[in-house]
Amino acid sequence: MNHWPSPRDWLFSFKVFFASMLALYVALALGLPRPYWAMAAVYVVSHPLTGATRSKALYRALGTLLGASAAVVIVPVLVNAPVLLSAAIGLWTGALLYFSLLDRTPRSYVFMLAAYTLPMIALPSVNNPQAVFDIASARTQEILVGIVCASLVAALVFPGKVAPVISARTGAWLRDAASWAADALSPVKDGAAHPASRHRLAADILALDQLISQLAYDPETTETVSYAKELRGRMSMLLPVLSSLTEITQTLRRQEGGLSDDLQGLMRDVAAWMQTALPAFNEADDLRARLNATEQILHTDLDWHDALSINAHSRLRSLVDLWQDCLHLQQLLANDPKAQAWAPVYQRREVAGGGRHYDHGMMLFSTVSAALAVFTGCMIWIGMGWEDGAGAVVLGAVASCFFAAMDEPAPMIRMFFTWTLVSIALSGVLMFLIIPAAHEFETLVAMLAIPFLIIGTLIPLPRFNMIAMLMSVNTATFLGIQGAYDANFTSFFNGNIAGAAGAVFALTWTLVTRPFGTKLATHRLVHSSWQDLANTAAGHDAKDYARLSARMLDRLGQLVPRLAANADDRQTDGFKELRVGYSALELQRDELELSGDIHGAIEQVLDGIAQHYQDCVDKPSAPHAPEALKSSIDMAIGYTLTQADQISREALNALVELRVSLFPGAAGFKSCGGEVT
Repeated sequence: MNHWPSPRDWLFSFKVFFASMLALYVALALGLPRPYWAMAAVYVVSHPLTGATRSKALYRALGTLLGASAAVVIVPVLVNAPVLLSAAIGLWTGALLYFSLLDRTPRSYVFMLAAYTLPMIALPSVNNPQAVFDIASARTQEILVGIVCASLVAALVFPGKVAPVISARTGAWLRDAASWAADALSPVKDGAAHPASRHRLAADILALDQLISQLAYDPETTETVSYAKELRGRMSMLLPVLSSLTEITQTLRRQEGGLSDDLQGLMRDVAAWMQTALPAFNEADDLRARLNATEQILHTDLDWHDALSINAHSRLRSLVDLWQDCLHLQQLLANDPKAQAWAPVYQRREVAGGGRHYDHGMMLFSTVSAALAVFTGCMIWIGMGWEDGAGAVVLGAVASCFFAAMDEPAPMIRMFFTWTLVSIALSGVLMFLIIPAAHEFETLVAMLAIPFLIIGTLIPLPRFNMIAMLMSVNTATFLGIQGAYDANFTSFFNGNIAGAAGAVFALTWTLVTRPFGTKLATHRLVHSSWQDLANTAAGHDAKDYARLSARMLDRLGQLVPRLAANADDRQTDGFKELRVGYSALELQRDELELSGDIHGAIEQVLDGIAQHYQDCVDKPSAPHAPEALKSSIDMAIGYTLTQADQISREALNALVELRVSLFPGAAGFKSCGGEVT
């Protein structure tokens, strides 16, 4: 893969540099005290996609106004009580940071920026509290100049639309899903399916979430937003369907009868259809007709092998329906003139819900740690009487806020410190060796072009994005360009060393207060899944199917990358809980329409699942599912096989799913009129 900047990356870099120089020129013309803030603001909000630039610009403006207003209110009141002022600043930082973690959309940037804008404005003004309004007003104007320039250039000069990017990336995402389907449907040996494809698909859904959040800032994208959300929902449903299909087919292969020729042929053809690039909808209709033709009728002499085959047929049908919908939505997102009006094929389960999983305990700990870091930094500064110490506290607050959401922020803060030093060195070279030769603005632009254009090409590259952002924003800030050249090495050295000291303090504080990381977060996610399953099986809030489904999928999206980073799935791979959760929800919904022995048997199964997962939560290590639960599931399957209606078939599929998920490799049974042997 080519990691060098592409022509599109160079175009983006030229656009951002042009916008930053325009902002610097306007700020200088307006006589703003720190025009370099306008230049830095351009690099903060700019993004290759115009919609993302608009959203970052809007939210940075709101966050700046919120933080600046708080500074104007707090500083005059508490300036004579430095401890109380420090506590108020720390409390503000922690509270706003917590709000930012609650919102996993670009809107969180409002609270993130407000969290560290307050100390950024309040601390430098403590020695002159009467000027806090002027300082807040100036910082706000400088940042707004940068925001306006970045937004105008992004919108007018080769704007980057979000919708075409989603359309282009959809193909790659669907290839990941097709790759996983090929693993699930191909005749591999037991346990040979590759986990990488499903991990990529979970990551793809998170990436799609981020792009959808930017679509609203592109003009005329109402329909595109709707299609993208529908696609996101169906990609999410592919996770449990493909995971289930993988487990069911592997279990079938271990049975004495194995996979029937008809089922193998269907699986092979579905996999081949999913690998094709063209949306062949007629082929989907043919596959559904073949599934209907080979579908078994429920009756009392079916055995475990038959029950598995019925489940495999059901999951294949769901896969075909979901995939046809995904292909249709891909056409609509690409504005394909051949695309028909949107009419979903898959309608068995709700594919959208507002449920999200939040680990409030970890979030609170992270934000309290950041708040205490700011407060402690202020106390050290006050105790030392360091004239430039405010800069150290400010950069420490920025570092603490930026990476608070991470399980292990120390490596990123270490990188923050390293590239802060590089930015100081680059700024020193430019300020004392290059810029003195500039006697007019045009010459200054020419001198800044080479380093900033090179750095700008790295911003769109995911591997270098954070480094490039730190380099561009810090270098622009450390240069301190103003209306007249007035560089003083002592002032430059003291001010920037204070910033580096703040990064060192943030790193040290993080290493001391947050020694745990991904392992603990994974443990808490797994236990949250178990508690959710216990509550779901017990019937708590089971009627809100869409929200519970969305929360389970959201938790899986958080769990999978952590498991991949940790390389430890001994407790769970995340997908088993998802399958059990969906099956429990299916049974909760279906049991209301069943009566007699079947209703009682399903209720007993749900009680057993609730007790098992409550035991998992209460005990240090996850216990194996009890044999009594397997017996309850087998009895319920036996009763279900005596009925031939659709509700009983859905209940049967859920029960089979539970048995395969909770008791992998367990021997099958034979059913005889509601009894199992």
